[in-house]
Amino acid sequence: MKAPQANKIKKTLEIHGDTRIDNYFWLNERENPEVIKYLEEENTFADFIMKDTEQLQEDLFEEMKSRYKKDDESLPYFFNAYWYIVRYESGKEHPIFCRKYQTLDHPEEIILDVNILAEGESFFEVGSVAVSPNNKMASFSTDNLGRRIYTLNFKNLETGEILPDKIPNTTGKAVWAHDNEHIFYIRKDKSLRAFQVYRHRLGTDISEDILVFHEEDETFDVNVFKTKSLEYIFIASSSSTSDEHWFIPSHNVFADWKVIQKRTEDLEYSVEHFEDEFYIITNAEDAINFKIVKTKIENCGIENWIDVIPHRKEVLLEGFEIFKDYLVLEEREKGLLQIKIIDEKNKTSHYLPFSDPTYTAYIGINLEFNTEVLRYGYVSLTQPGSTYEYNMKEKTTKLLKQQEVLGGKFSSENYISERIWADSRDGKSKIPISLVYHKETQKSAETPLLLYGYGSYGHTVDANFSNVRLSILDRGFIYAIAHIRGGEYLGREWYEEGKMLEKKNTFFDFIDAAKHLIKENYTSPQHLYAMGGSAGGLLVGAVANYEPTLFNGIVAQVPFVDVVTTMLDETIPLTTGEYEEWGNPNDKEYYEYMKSYSPYDNIEAKEYPHMLITTGLHDSQVQYWEPAKWTAKLRELKTDNHLLVFKTDMSSGHGGASGRFESLKEDALEYAFLLKLENKRE
Repeated sequence: MKAPQANKIKKTLEIHGDTRIDNYFWLNERENPEVIKYLEEENTFADFIMKDTEQLQEDLFEEMKSRYKKDDESLPYFFNAYWYIVRYESGKEHPIFCRKYQTLDHPEEIILDVNILAEGESFFEVGSVAVSPNNKMASFSTDNLGRRIYTLNFKNLETGEILPDKIPNTTGKAVWAHDNEHIFYIRKDKSLRAFQVYRHRLGTDISEDILVFHEEDETFDVNVFKTKSLEYIFIASSSSTSDEHWFIPSHNVFADWKVIQKRTEDLEYSVEHFEDEFYIITNAEDAINFKIVKTKIENCGIENWIDVIPHRKEVLLEGFEIFKDYLVLEEREKGLLQIKIIDEKNKTSHYLPFSDPTYTAYIGINLEFNTEVLRYGYVSLTQPGSTYEYNMKEKTTKLLKQQEVLGGKFSSENYISERIWADSRDGKSKIPISLVYHKETQKSAETPLLLYGYGSYGHTVDANFSNVRLSILDRGFIYAIAHIRGGEYLGREWYEEGKMLEKKNTFFDFIDAAKHLIKENYTSPQHLYAMGGSAGGLLVGAVANYEPTLFNGIVAQVPFVDVVTTMLDETIPLTTGEYEEWGNPNDKEYYEYMKSYSPYDNIEAKEYPHMLITTGLHDSQVQYWEPAKWTAKLRELKTDNHLLVFKTDMSSGHGGASGRFESLKEDALEYAFLLKLENKRE
């Protein structure tokens, strides 16, 4: 079968005296039958190219699926007189939200069975479920398109009745007031930005809802939440570099909203409440890696903030949890997360002990103030995710739940993890790389290695366990994560050095990490593969232009690759809010810099690696036409005979297929592609 070739329709784009010709601009016409026809032709071609892997894909899917417990359930947590559990039933794709009154021996009440709601839908997702303070009502949000535009619904938990109240076009989140009658929710604008907070009274028409906050600055998004104490409701308005928080008492929805601290350029902060004070994590006063302050509620402006945990240059403060007698910190030092327990009574502190060379630890769900018990999570590349209960007074640990790996073959002792460091080309730093492989896998030029990266928004890709990943580890692959600049693995400066006019550090770090792995004989270019999704798709797309012979194959998931055109279009979701990440191309300096690395704008007539590119037609984060245009232009210009496979999920969005196991088919396709390139068929 001949590869599809999209029609070329010349589109001239001009700004700053510069002209770009975009022959595939027309692919952004979602309702155009010719666009759908092209996407379907690419899907047909993808199926043709991958036909010899159909059995392998099916085997991989069943293998991955078999490792999961079919009737699994979450670890119960106790809140407001009930134990809450999310469980799955064998043979069903969607979760069932349940609760039990007072004890786990009490009969189960089903709050929501998503399997019933999802009947007949090709895509269905519940965004959130929230129970009213009197435990009689629940809000839940649904999305049946995959664009993360949720409709809020309400259920009477005493009668099982779904109320007629329906609120469309929301973020999916609802926060209950203490009166059990009012909820606060967030609406989205045409570009899907969260921009307005409304108050709704149950039983009234949504036309009567009260607008309580409207964010007019298009670089800011809003959020609404309740403090752990349940005493205050907060509205947070945030950009990439500044925050503003407003609050009212939860028991008085008609109170005047008060501000903690008005937005100030480059001032970030978030708030929690305890007794008569607010605890605030912030970068105020040049605390680039953040510090914790506190302030009295009645007088909470920045001039009254008092340091509780001072700023430390070598330690990134990522989060905290307040208890009656303890303060618990999430700290990142030299890339690794640590949990620090501070005894406020005795003024002593200690760290929880972790031993893996690379791992992730985090504070879990802790809803009680007056307790000596901390729930925390721990996971590594070789150890499945575990939830522990730690007695902060006695310093004793109890395992509550560990992710089960079924199938009879898994033992963590069969896998080895490492953390190594590569030199960056600018000589400023070393790039951390986390690796995992089967103990029988030998490092050599013939060893296949999959290198994953992201490197944007300060998001850190930590060392996590993956049931799915075992399928390539057991077939001789090494899996590696490059902790590149643009993430916060080595602190806030690590992020700052990988954004705006320093974005290329992200791409060069990934390339330097790959070359280090080759130099150290972990693999070779003939057996090296790259993977990245969304902004990580930008990463691997840029790398393919810079170093087209460094990788044998690339998997680009929902890739952000048409940077300049997207960032010039303010009608597209995320654009204006992202100026502080990428820069504003209406400014010539940023335009020229973006254009110099944008994957779509820098495709040339040369050889490229084998590529698998995926997207979702309803993607709200990266519009489907970016990977579609990128594929079409690659087909036109590339000079090689390497595989170029482009697959569009016609019924999903940025997160892929809905349902517990359906998404595994996407993983199976990706791994089959890699194994096909390695000529493996087992």
